[in-house]
Amino acid sequence: MRTFLRLSLAAVTVVTLLHPCTTAVVSGKATADGRPLLLKNRDADELQNRLVSIQGLRFRFVGLVNSADSLNEQVWSGYNETGFAIMNSAAYNLKRNDTTALADREGYIMRHALEVCRTLADFESLLTALPKPLGVEANFGVIDANGGAAYFETDNFRFTRYDATDPAIAPNGYLIRTNYSCAGEENKGMGYIRFSTAEKMFRDEFRARRLSARFLVGEVPRSLFHAFTGTDLSRNLPKDEKDTTFAFFRDFIPRYYTSAATVVQGVKPGETPALTTMWTALGFPLTSVVVPVWLLPDGSLPAILTADVSGNAPLSTFALELKKRLFPVQNDAKENYINVALLMNRKKTGLRQKISPVEAKLTAEAERLLASWRSGGISVAAQRTFYSGMDEGLIPRIRTAVARP
Repeated sequence: MRTFLRLSLAAVTVVTLLHPCTTAVVSGKATADGRPLLLKNRDADELQNRLVSIQGLRFRFVGLVNSADSLNEQVWSGYNETGFAIMNSAAYNLKRNDTTALADREGYIMRHALEVCRTLADFESLLTALPKPLGVEANFGVIDANGGAAYFETDNFRFTRYDATDPAIAPNGYLIRTNYSCAGEENKGMGYIRFSTAEKMFRDEFRARRLSARFLVGEVPRSLFHAFTGTDLSRNLPKDEKDTTFAFFRDFIPRYYTSAATVVQGVKPGETPALTTMWTALGFPLTSVVVPVWLLPDGSLPAILTADVSGNAPLSTFALELKKRLFPVQNDAKENYINVALLMNRKKTGLRQKISPVEAKLTAEAERLLASWRSGGISVAAQRTFYSGMDEGLIPRIRTAVARP
């Protein structure tokens, strides 16, 4: 607690920026395999993100941090060795008549929670005990190894808990939040279109009994459907990559400022928390590859997801370089327009279409390993081998795939 207090006092006034993330908390009763899921599609001013593994005050944890955060003080999603996981989306409708200057402390609180919390009850106790004002306006999504799955809609002085396991609150066993809170002022905040898009996708997948980690991290952050206009950029595709077609690109779940997508796949009650998996796409999800991460005993992570000599994660850097091809070079609101033909086309020569087979092969191998570990025990040697294979070959495989005519 002393560390958190020191950090809070050190930053009384900060500049508030918009971080329009799309998130979901999914209980085990809603998923195809009975394991809870925690989704964060992260939109941020810092486009370079990386993973870290840190021995905290009580627990070791894996966290997503800004590459520029050299001290790893703020974590934006992650999980610890007990199977406790947390993420957030900023809310913009909770502070009624609150003029508190302290703000943007969500990342500090999430790091602290990963260091000391084992359960949802622990996190609730932490929020209650921390000195006020908290300096936050956020929807904190949390799961644990006991089957807990909930949002804590939190402002400077109070929070409201919404459990995804409560049928009165979440009849289908999942909850979605963008950038407004159900406990806040109605028709305020942001992200209503993205919420509607995600809600439709989840509803369709739930009815088909297919809610899974692969869907949450592989499809939701890459959806090209727009719930308000009914536009679906993945339909009526251009003929080929030469058929330049720029489309207006606002209020989709993926955005120009999307910097990462993560899904923490928890465990069933009674399973070892060491099976918790964080499926991670660094950089820009439409040009990145989803990589699974497990918390090894020594805390080692794939090198492609951690800082290299530049301070950035190689996979993030590579995905962001590919992303540049999709947006116009001119600076006249270039974030509002995307080159659909270079992303996807009828000849299947778009970047996403070339990258997808690489990801599919990687995901299938990871899922095979997880199945074997769930039935026969975890092999740390196999985890290390998997990491080594990704570090040595993943980016070269992507580079070869996107270079094909």
